[in-house]
Amino acid sequence: MTLELIVFIASILFGILLYWRESQGNGAYRFFNKLLNSKELQMKPTDKKGFVYQQSLLFRIVFITFLFLIGIVITRFLVPIGLATISLFSSMIIGTLIGTYVANVVFKSSEVIDEKSESIEDAFQETIEKGKDFIEDLKDKGEKSFDEVENKVDEVKKDLKKETKSARERLKDKGLM
Repeated sequence: MTLELIVFIASILFGILLYWRESQGNGAYRFFNKLLNSKELQMKPTDKKGFVYQQSLLFRIVFITFLFLIGIVITRFLVPIGLATISLFSSMIIGTLIGTYVANVVFKSSEVIDEKSESIEDAFQETIEKGKDFIEDLKDKGEKSFDEVENKVDEVKKDLKKETKSARERLKDKGLM
């Protein structure tokens, strides 16, 4: 189980490396494309597609499986120990596939950040300015409302002083004293 986990993590890193390498240049894919396709079907010089770079899920699985199948056959002939088992084989394929998608997310997010960096910075500055304006509005409203509350409290105190009689006067008014 530990060996499978180590192989799985290593294959994720291998998938990231494989995706990054194909994003930089796709010479092997171009070579096989020229070898297997007629002149009309060959890819254009501006096309960046590779074995895993800009491929759909099905083709990625096929190419990665074929790559590891060749690697396992070579390993079987070179090393007589049964090192390449089915569980390791499947861990390597799934890990590499996950690694390619992790690399894809990282590349796409970095492209979006590069494209939108100026607009994000402008939006951030606008948000800060709006926040400052909002805080100023709150301060102004707070001061006004505080002044209004003080005025009302003063009015209520004055009204209470005018209308309040002492206890002795109230008892006299009721005729109890």
